[in-house]
This record gives sequence, C-alpha cells and structure tokens, in this order.
Amino acid sequence: MPTIFSRIVSGEIPAYKVAETNDFLAFLDINPLAEGHVLVIPKEEVDYIFDMTDAAYMEIWMFAKIVAAAIKNAFPCEKVGVAVVGLEVAHAHIHLVPINQVNDLNFSKEKLKLNDDQLADHAERIRQELAKLTR
Repeated sequence: MPTIFSRIVSGEIPAYKVAETNDFLAFLDINPLAEGHVLVIPKEEVDYIFDMTDAAYMEIWMFAKIVAAAIKNAFPCEKVGVAVVGLEVAHAHIHLVPINQVNDLNFSKEKLKLNDDQLADHAERIRQELAKLTR
C-alpha cells in the first residue's frame, strides 16, 4: 500500500509544494513546528533514509540544502534545523525547520495550526526565494 507521501507524489493527495525535481519533492508540513517547516522526500518509496542508494542519498541532501537556503530567506531565523526521524511515515523524509533555539526542533511540542491561506502564502514565499537562488 502506498504511503501518504507516495500519494502526494502521484497527485492523489494535494500538498503545498515548494520545489520538485524528477527524483525529489519538497512540500510544507501541514502540522508544522514552525512557519516554513518543509518536508523533503525522495519520490521513490524508500522507508529508511539509509537504505537509499548512495547517489540518491547525496542528491537528496543537495536538494535539501537549496530548499533550506530559500526557507532561511523566506522565514528569517538563526538557522534551518534538520531532523530525520522516520518513525511517523514509512517513507524517507528530511524535516527542514526554521529555528532560533534548540528547543524549536522539539517534535513533542504542540504543532502550529495554520489555515490554507497561510500555508499557501508560506509555500509561495519559499518558491519566490528559490527562484531568486536559482537564477
């Protein structure tokens, strides 16, 4: 059975996409720790990030690096924190979260409740910053 992320890749489930290549997709987390919280996934369904091929593993991190730069510009913060937990969805994914202190990356804290307009705005802000970075 396909994961929720595979269903997003196929278009079966909508998402607030911010970046996409042939192999990877970045989209907003709809239960974010912070405004601008993005998930980066391989389009190929792989459960465990360390089971990815060496080439795909290196490429997803390069893709995430570009997306993180856009997030930092769109949502001014001290840094963009990175987490790979992998327990909540059986599909490899990287969390990119704007942070100002270490506790901002605490997954046990209450998630933000954002509406569709806010999420659409956040996705557009990141896409605009990506466009500036990739000119």
